[in-house]
Amino acid sequence: MNFETLSARAKAIIVTPRTEWPVIAAEQTTAADLYRNYVIVLAAIPAIFGFIKGSVFGYDVPMVGTMRVSVGAGLMGMLLSYGLSLVQVYVIALIVDVLAPTFKAQRSQIQALKLAAYAFTAAWLAGVAQVVPWIGALVALAGGIYSIYLFYLGLPTLMRCPQDQAVAYTAVCIVAAIVLGAVIGFAVGTLTGGTSPGHVSSSDIEFDKDSPMGKVNDWSKKMEEASQRMESAQKSGDPAAQSAAVGEMLGAALGSGKVQALAPEQLQPFVPNSLGSLPRTQMAVERNGAMGMQIAEAHATFSDDARNLQLQITDTGSAKGLMALAGWASLENDTATDDGYSKTYREDGRIVHEQWNKSGSGEYAVVVADRFTVKVSGNAAQIGDLKEALNEIDLAGLEELKNEGVTQD
Repeated sequence: MNFETLSARAKAIIVTPRTEWPVIAAEQTTAADLYRNYVIVLAAIPAIFGFIKGSVFGYDVPMVGTMRVSVGAGLMGMLLSYGLSLVQVYVIALIVDVLAPTFKAQRSQIQALKLAAYAFTAAWLAGVAQVVPWIGALVALAGGIYSIYLFYLGLPTLMRCPQDQAVAYTAVCIVAAIVLGAVIGFAVGTLTGGTSPGHVSSSDIEFDKDSPMGKVNDWSKKMEEASQRMESAQKSGDPAAQSAAVGEMLGAALGSGKVQALAPEQLQPFVPNSLGSLPRTQMAVERNGAMGMQIAEAHATFSDDARNLQLQITDTGSAKGLMALAGWASLENDTATDDGYSKTYREDGRIVHEQWNKSGSGEYAVVVADRFTVKVSGNAAQIGDLKEALNEIDLAGLEELKNEGVTQD
Protein backbone atom coordinates (compact mmCIF):
# COMPACT_ATOMS: atom_id res chain seq x y z
CA MET A 1 0.00 0.00 0.00
CA ASN A 2 1.36 3.40 -0.99
CA PHE A 3 -0.04 6.06 1.35
CA GLU A 4 1.32 8.88 -0.80
CA THR A 5 -0.61 7.58 -3.81
CA LEU A 6 -3.73 7.09 -1.71
CA SER A 7 -3.51 10.63 -0.31
CA ALA A 8 -2.98 12.11 -3.77
CA ARG A 9 -6.00 10.27 -5.16
CA ALA A 10 -8.24 11.31 -2.26
CA LYS A 11 -7.15 14.91 -2.71
CA ALA A 12 -7.69 14.87 -6.46
CA ILE A 13 -11.17 13.32 -6.35
CA ILE A 14 -12.22 15.91 -3.76
CA VAL A 15 -10.60 19.00 -5.29
CA THR A 16 -10.66 18.32 -9.04
CA PRO A 17 -13.22 15.57 -9.69
CA ARG A 18 -14.02 16.61 -13.26
CA THR A 19 -10.45 15.95 -14.36
CA GLU A 20 -9.85 13.00 -12.04
CA TRP A 21 -12.79 10.82 -13.14
CA PRO A 22 -11.42 10.39 -16.71
CA VAL A 23 -8.06 9.39 -15.21
CA ILE A 24 -9.78 6.84 -12.99
CA ALA A 25 -11.85 5.50 -15.91
CA ALA A 26 -8.71 4.81 -17.94
CA GLU A 27 -6.85 2.99 -15.16
CA GLN A 28 -6.39 -0.78 -15.30
CA THR A 29 -7.07 -2.33 -11.92
CA THR A 30 -8.80 -5.20 -10.14
CA ALA A 31 -11.36 -5.31 -7.37
CA ALA A 32 -8.74 -6.74 -5.02
CA ASP A 33 -6.26 -3.93 -5.75
CA LEU A 34 -8.96 -1.28 -5.41
CA TYR A 35 -9.94 -2.59 -1.99
CA ARG A 36 -6.39 -3.20 -0.81
CA ASN A 37 -4.98 0.15 -1.89
CA TYR A 38 -7.92 2.46 -1.17
CA VAL A 39 -11.21 1.19 0.22
CA ILE A 40 -9.97 -0.69 3.29
CA VAL A 41 -8.12 2.41 4.49
CA LEU A 42 -10.69 5.15 3.96
CA ALA A 43 -13.71 3.03 4.90
CA ALA A 44 -12.12 2.52 8.31
CA ILE A 45 -12.29 6.24 9.17
CA PRO A 46 -15.99 6.47 10.13
CA ALA A 47 -15.81 3.20 12.06
CA ILE A 48 -12.71 4.19 14.04
CA PHE A 49 -13.89 7.68 14.88
CA GLY A 50 -17.34 6.37 15.73
CA PHE A 51 -15.68 4.12 18.29
CA ILE A 52 -13.60 7.02 19.66
CA LYS A 53 -16.70 9.19 20.00
CA GLY A 54 -18.88 6.51 21.57
CA SER A 55 -16.44 4.75 23.88
CA VAL A 56 -13.80 7.39 24.66
CA PHE A 57 -15.35 10.86 24.44
CA GLY A 58 -18.97 9.82 24.92
CA TYR A 59 -22.31 11.33 23.95
CA ASP A 60 -23.75 14.33 25.78
CA VAL A 61 -27.29 13.53 26.94
CA PRO A 62 -29.23 16.64 28.09
CA MET A 63 -30.29 16.57 31.73
CA VAL A 64 -28.38 13.29 32.20
CA GLY A 65 -24.70 13.79 31.42
CA THR A 66 -22.12 12.04 29.28
CA MET A 67 -22.97 8.53 28.09
CA ARG A 68 -20.23 6.16 26.92
CA VAL A 69 -20.59 2.81 25.22
CA SER A 70 -18.54 0.04 26.80
CA VAL A 71 -15.24 -0.62 25.06
CA GLY A 72 -16.29 -4.18 24.23
CA ALA A 73 -19.55 -3.12 22.61
CA GLY A 74 -17.81 -0.18 20.95
CA LEU A 75 -15.15 -2.41 19.38
CA MET A 76 -17.82 -4.86 18.21
CA GLY A 77 -19.76 -2.01 16.63
CA MET A 78 -16.62 -0.62 15.02
CA LEU A 79 -15.64 -3.94 13.47
CA LEU A 80 -19.17 -4.74 12.35
CA SER A 81 -19.84 -1.34 10.78
CA TYR A 82 -16.43 -1.45 9.08
CA GLY A 83 -17.04 -4.89 7.62
CA LEU A 84 -20.53 -4.00 6.45
CA SER A 85 -19.30 -0.76 4.88
CA LEU A 86 -16.85 -2.78 2.78
CA VAL A 87 -19.74 -4.96 1.64
CA GLN A 88 -21.87 -1.86 1.01
CA VAL A 89 -19.41 -0.53 -1.57
CA TYR A 90 -19.48 -3.80 -3.49
CA VAL A 91 -23.27 -4.14 -3.37
CA ILE A 92 -23.77 -0.58 -4.61
CA ALA A 93 -21.35 -1.31 -7.44
CA LEU A 94 -23.43 -4.36 -8.40
CA ILE A 95 -26.58 -2.22 -8.39
CA VAL A 96 -24.90 0.41 -10.57
CA ASP A 97 -23.83 -2.28 -13.02
CA VAL A 98 -27.21 -4.06 -13.16
CA LEU A 99 -29.10 -0.80 -13.68
CA ALA A 100 -26.79 0.38 -16.48
CA PRO A 101 -28.97 -0.79 -19.43
CA THR A 102 -32.03 0.88 -17.90
CA PHE A 103 -30.27 4.25 -18.22
CA LYS A 104 -28.63 3.54 -21.61
CA ALA A 105 -25.24 3.02 -19.95
CA GLN A 106 -22.61 0.34 -20.57
CA ARG A 107 -22.26 -2.47 -18.04
CA SER A 108 -18.86 -2.90 -16.40
CA GLN A 109 -18.44 -4.30 -12.91
CA ILE A 110 -14.96 -2.86 -12.40
CA GLN A 111 -15.98 0.62 -13.58
CA ALA A 112 -19.02 0.47 -11.29
CA LEU A 113 -16.78 -0.54 -8.39
CA LYS A 114 -14.41 2.36 -9.12
CA LEU A 115 -17.37 4.72 -9.14
CA ALA A 116 -18.75 3.51 -5.82
CA ALA A 117 -15.36 3.39 -4.11
CA TYR A 118 -14.08 6.82 -5.11
CA ALA A 119 -17.44 8.61 -4.76
CA PHE A 120 -17.54 7.52 -1.12
CA THR A 121 -14.29 9.41 -0.43
CA ALA A 122 -15.92 12.63 0.83
CA ALA A 123 -18.32 10.78 3.14
CA TRP A 124 -15.53 8.62 4.56
CA LEU A 125 -13.26 11.59 5.26
CA ALA A 126 -16.14 13.48 6.87
CA GLY A 127 -16.51 10.54 9.26
CA VAL A 128 -13.72 12.09 11.32
CA ALA A 129 -16.18 14.82 12.33
CA GLN A 130 -18.11 12.45 14.61
CA VAL A 131 -15.86 13.48 17.50
CA VAL A 132 -16.82 17.16 17.22
CA PRO A 133 -19.84 18.21 19.36
CA TRP A 134 -23.04 19.06 17.40
CA ILE A 135 -21.22 20.73 14.47
CA GLY A 136 -19.83 17.34 13.47
CA ALA A 137 -23.24 16.29 12.17
CA LEU A 138 -23.19 19.20 9.71
CA VAL A 139 -19.69 18.31 8.51
CA ALA A 140 -20.77 14.69 8.03
CA LEU A 141 -23.87 15.85 6.14
CA ALA A 142 -21.74 18.03 3.86
CA GLY A 143 -19.48 15.06 3.18
CA GLY A 144 -22.44 12.88 2.26
CA ILE A 145 -23.89 15.50 -0.07
CA TYR A 146 -20.54 16.00 -1.76
CA SER A 147 -20.22 12.23 -2.28
CA ILE A 148 -23.56 12.29 -4.11
CA TYR A 149 -22.21 15.09 -6.29
CA LEU A 150 -19.04 13.09 -6.99
CA PHE A 151 -21.17 10.08 -7.94
CA TYR A 152 -23.23 12.21 -10.32
CA LEU A 153 -20.10 13.62 -11.98
CA GLY A 154 -18.53 10.19 -12.40
CA LEU A 155 -21.49 8.28 -13.86
CA PRO A 156 -21.27 9.58 -17.46
CA THR A 157 -17.51 8.99 -17.59
CA LEU A 158 -17.25 5.56 -15.98
CA MET A 159 -20.56 3.98 -17.00
CA ARG A 160 -20.90 5.77 -20.35
CA CYS A 161 -24.43 6.90 -19.60
CA PRO A 162 -25.94 9.85 -21.51
CA GLN A 163 -25.74 13.09 -19.59
CA ASP A 164 -29.52 13.46 -19.63
CA GLN A 165 -29.83 10.12 -17.81
CA ALA A 166 -27.28 10.93 -15.09
CA VAL A 167 -29.70 12.56 -12.64
CA ALA A 168 -32.22 9.71 -12.67
CA TYR A 169 -29.45 7.09 -12.61
CA THR A 170 -27.87 8.82 -9.61
CA ALA A 171 -31.19 9.15 -7.78
CA VAL A 172 -32.00 5.44 -8.04
CA CYS A 173 -28.52 4.41 -6.92
CA ILE A 174 -28.54 6.85 -3.97
CA VAL A 175 -31.89 5.51 -2.79
CA ALA A 176 -30.35 2.04 -2.84
CA ALA A 177 -27.34 3.35 -0.89
CA ILE A 178 -29.60 4.97 1.72
CA VAL A 179 -31.54 1.74 2.17
CA LEU A 180 -28.28 -0.20 2.54
CA GLY A 181 -27.02 2.36 5.04
CA ALA A 182 -30.20 2.02 7.09
CA VAL A 183 -29.86 -1.77 7.05
CA ILE A 184 -26.24 -1.48 8.21
CA GLY A 185 -27.19 0.93 10.98
CA PHE A 186 -29.97 -1.39 12.12
CA ALA A 187 -27.66 -4.40 12.04
CA VAL A 188 -24.97 -2.64 14.06
CA GLY A 189 -27.48 -1.32 16.56
CA THR A 190 -29.16 -4.68 16.97
CA LEU A 191 -25.99 -6.69 17.39
CA THR A 192 -24.22 -4.22 19.71
CA GLY A 193 -27.12 -3.01 21.79
CA GLY A 194 -27.59 0.38 20.10
CA THR A 195 -24.01 1.59 19.46
CA SER A 196 -24.44 3.54 16.57
CA PRO A 197 -10.29 12.16 -20.99
CA GLY A 198 -8.24 14.60 -19.21
CA HIS A 199 -4.59 15.23 -18.58
CA VAL A 200 -4.93 18.04 -16.04
CA SER A 201 -3.74 16.95 -12.62
CA SER A 202 -4.51 18.61 -9.31
CA SER A 203 -0.96 19.98 -9.19
CA ASP A 204 -1.70 22.09 -12.28
CA ILE A 205 -4.28 24.15 -10.40
CA GLU A 206 -3.51 26.71 -7.73
CA PHE A 207 -5.82 28.58 -5.36
CA ASP A 208 -5.38 31.61 -3.17
CA LYS A 209 -3.88 30.45 0.13
CA ASP A 210 -6.74 31.86 2.21
CA SER A 211 -9.51 30.56 -0.04
CA PRO A 212 -11.43 27.36 0.79
CA MET A 213 -9.66 25.37 -1.92
CA GLY A 214 -6.35 26.87 -0.88
CA LYS A 215 -6.93 25.43 2.57
CA VAL A 216 -7.74 22.06 1.01
CA ASN A 217 -4.49 22.15 -0.95
CA ASP A 218 -2.56 22.98 2.20
CA TRP A 219 -4.28 20.09 3.98
CA SER A 220 -3.40 17.67 1.19
CA LYS A 221 0.29 18.62 1.34
CA LYS A 222 0.37 17.91 5.05
CA MET A 223 -1.37 14.60 4.42
CA GLU A 224 1.23 13.65 1.82
CA GLU A 225 4.07 14.49 4.21
CA ALA A 226 2.44 12.56 7.05
CA SER A 227 1.79 9.56 4.82
CA GLN A 228 5.44 9.49 3.79
CA ARG A 229 6.50 9.45 7.44
CA MET A 230 3.99 6.69 8.17
CA GLU A 231 5.32 4.58 5.30
CA SER A 232 8.89 5.03 6.58
CA ALA A 233 7.80 4.08 10.09
CA GLN A 234 6.12 0.93 8.80
CA LYS A 235 9.29 -0.12 7.00
CA SER A 236 11.41 0.53 10.10
CA GLY A 237 9.47 -1.98 12.20
CA ASP A 238 9.80 0.33 15.23
CA PRO A 239 6.48 0.23 17.20
CA ALA A 240 7.19 3.62 18.82
CA ALA A 241 7.83 5.26 15.46
CA GLN A 242 4.71 3.65 14.01
CA SER A 243 2.57 4.93 16.90
CA ALA A 244 3.96 8.44 16.49
CA ALA A 245 3.34 8.29 12.74
CA VAL A 246 -0.33 7.36 13.31
CA GLY A 247 -0.71 10.42 15.55
CA GLU A 248 0.89 12.66 12.92
CA MET A 249 -1.37 11.25 10.23
CA LEU A 250 -4.47 11.95 12.32
CA GLY A 251 -3.23 15.45 13.09
CA ALA A 252 -2.75 16.11 9.39
CA ALA A 253 -6.15 14.65 8.52
CA LEU A 254 -7.81 16.89 11.09
CA GLY A 255 -5.99 19.93 9.73
CA SER A 256 -4.85 21.03 13.17
CA GLY A 257 -1.29 19.86 13.60
CA LYS A 258 -0.50 18.53 17.07
CA VAL A 259 -2.84 19.93 19.70
CA GLN A 260 -2.89 19.24 23.41
CA ALA A 261 -6.32 20.04 24.78
CA LEU A 262 -6.58 22.26 27.84
CA ALA A 263 -5.92 20.54 31.15
CA PRO A 264 -8.93 20.33 33.53
CA GLU A 265 -7.45 23.02 35.78
CA GLN A 266 -7.26 25.38 32.77
CA LEU A 267 -10.85 24.77 31.71
CA GLN A 268 -12.43 24.79 35.16
CA PRO A 269 -12.15 28.60 35.76
CA PHE A 270 -14.50 29.19 32.82
CA VAL A 271 -17.33 27.47 34.71
CA PRO A 272 -18.98 30.17 36.88
CA ASN A 273 -20.40 29.63 40.36
CA SER A 274 -23.79 30.74 39.10
CA LEU A 275 -25.59 31.26 35.81
CA GLY A 276 -28.11 34.06 35.94
CA SER A 277 -29.95 33.56 39.22
CA LEU A 278 -29.23 29.83 39.34
CA PRO A 279 -26.47 28.49 41.61
CA ARG A 280 -24.11 25.79 40.38
CA THR A 281 -25.12 22.43 41.84
CA GLN A 282 -22.78 20.05 40.01
CA MET A 283 -19.58 20.20 37.93
CA ALA A 284 -17.18 17.77 36.21
CA VAL A 285 -14.13 18.55 34.08
CA GLU A 286 -12.12 15.94 32.21
CA ARG A 287 -9.65 15.45 29.38
CA ASN A 288 -9.69 12.29 27.26
CA GLY A 289 -7.47 11.05 24.47
CA ALA A 290 -7.08 8.22 21.98
CA MET A 291 -4.87 7.60 18.95
CA GLY A 292 -3.07 10.90 19.40
CA MET A 293 -6.30 12.90 19.75
CA GLN A 294 -7.41 14.86 22.80
CA ILE A 295 -10.67 16.54 23.77
CA ALA A 296 -11.37 18.31 27.08
CA GLU A 297 -14.89 18.92 28.42
CA ALA A 298 -16.46 20.75 31.33
CA HIS A 299 -20.05 19.93 32.36
CA ALA A 300 -22.02 21.85 34.97
CA THR A 301 -25.59 21.99 36.26
CA PHE A 302 -27.23 25.17 37.57
CA SER A 303 -30.60 24.71 39.22
CA ASP A 304 -33.18 25.68 41.81
CA ASP A 305 -36.61 24.29 42.61
CA ALA A 306 -38.10 25.61 39.35
CA ARG A 307 -35.37 25.66 36.69
CA ASN A 308 -32.42 23.63 35.49
CA LEU A 309 -29.70 24.67 33.06
CA GLN A 310 -26.83 22.60 31.69
CA LEU A 311 -23.51 24.15 30.62
CA GLN A 312 -21.03 22.32 28.40
CA ILE A 313 -17.66 23.79 27.39
CA THR A 314 -15.59 21.67 25.01
CA ASP A 315 -12.02 22.13 23.84
CA THR A 316 -12.06 20.17 20.57
CA GLY A 317 -8.27 19.99 20.73
CA SER A 318 -6.93 17.83 17.93
CA ALA A 319 -10.20 18.20 15.99
CA LYS A 320 -10.07 21.99 15.87
CA GLY A 321 -9.16 21.84 12.19
CA LEU A 322 -12.65 20.49 11.52
CA MET A 323 -14.14 23.49 13.28
CA ALA A 324 -12.27 25.79 10.92
CA LEU A 325 -13.50 23.64 8.01
CA ALA A 326 -17.09 24.09 9.17
CA GLY A 327 -16.48 27.82 9.42
CA TRP A 328 -15.09 28.53 5.97
CA ALA A 329 -17.49 26.08 4.35
CA SER A 330 -20.32 28.29 5.72
CA LEU A 331 -22.32 25.29 6.90
CA GLU A 332 -25.88 26.35 7.73
CA ASN A 333 -29.10 24.65 8.74
CA ASP A 334 -32.63 25.93 9.35
CA THR A 335 -35.44 23.54 10.28
CA ALA A 336 -38.94 24.34 11.55
CA THR A 337 -41.48 21.84 12.93
CA ASP A 338 -44.80 21.97 14.75
CA ASP A 339 -42.90 21.65 18.03
CA GLY A 340 -40.24 24.33 17.47
CA TYR A 341 -37.18 25.01 15.36
CA SER A 342 -33.46 24.36 14.99
CA LYS A 343 -30.96 26.47 13.09
CA THR A 344 -27.22 26.94 12.67
CA TYR A 345 -25.77 30.15 11.26
CA ARG A 346 -22.88 32.62 11.48
CA GLU A 347 -23.02 35.71 13.67
CA ASP A 348 -20.12 38.10 14.35
CA GLY A 349 -17.72 35.65 12.75
CA ARG A 350 -18.79 32.71 14.94
CA ILE A 351 -20.88 29.65 14.20
CA VAL A 352 -24.06 29.77 16.29
CA HIS A 353 -26.57 26.99 16.91
CA GLU A 354 -29.95 27.39 18.52
CA GLN A 355 -32.77 24.94 19.08
CA TRP A 356 -36.09 25.69 20.72
CA ASN A 357 -39.05 23.57 21.74
CA LYS A 358 -42.41 25.27 22.24
CA SER A 359 -42.79 23.42 25.53
CA GLY A 360 -40.21 25.84 26.95
CA SER A 361 -36.83 24.21 26.57
CA GLY A 362 -33.93 24.42 24.15
CA GLU A 363 -30.23 25.00 23.67
CA TYR A 364 -27.97 27.80 22.51
CA ALA A 365 -24.35 27.21 21.47
CA VAL A 366 -21.43 29.01 19.84
CA VAL A 367 -18.05 28.03 18.40
CA VAL A 368 -15.22 30.18 19.75
CA ALA A 369 -11.94 30.64 17.84
CA ASP A 370 -12.60 27.55 15.67
CA ARG A 371 -11.68 25.44 18.69
CA PHE A 372 -14.04 25.74 21.66
CA THR A 373 -17.77 25.01 21.76
CA VAL A 374 -19.92 26.50 24.52
CA LYS A 375 -23.51 25.32 24.95
CA VAL A 376 -26.27 26.15 27.43
CA SER A 377 -29.41 24.00 27.44
CA GLY A 378 -32.45 23.57 29.62
CA ASN A 379 -35.83 25.12 30.34
CA ALA A 380 -36.44 28.85 29.86
CA ALA A 381 -39.13 31.34 28.99
CA GLN A 382 -37.53 32.05 25.61
CA ILE A 383 -34.36 31.31 23.63
CA GLY A 384 -33.05 34.76 24.56
CA ASP A 385 -32.74 33.63 28.19
CA LEU A 386 -30.37 30.84 27.15
CA LYS A 387 -28.38 33.30 25.05
CA GLU A 388 -28.03 35.69 27.98
CA ALA A 389 -26.87 32.82 30.19
CA LEU A 390 -24.22 31.80 27.66
CA ASN A 391 -22.97 35.36 27.36
CA GLU A 392 -22.05 35.22 31.06
CA ILE A 393 -19.25 32.81 30.11
CA ASP A 394 -15.85 34.41 29.50
CA LEU A 395 -15.80 33.80 25.74
CA ALA A 396 -13.03 36.36 25.21
CA GLY A 397 -10.87 34.49 27.71
CA LEU A 398 -11.40 31.25 25.81
CA GLU A 399 -10.51 32.95 22.55
CA GLU A 400 -7.19 34.05 24.04
CA LEU A 401 -6.34 30.37 24.56
CA LYS A 402 -6.96 29.35 20.95
CA ASN A 403 -3.26 28.59 20.37
CA GLU A 404 -2.65 26.98 23.75
CA GLY A 405 -1.01 23.58 23.30
CA VAL A 406 -0.84 23.93 19.50
CA THR A 407 2.33 22.70 17.80
CA GLN A 408 2.41 23.08 14.03
CA ASP A 409 4.63 20.69 12.08
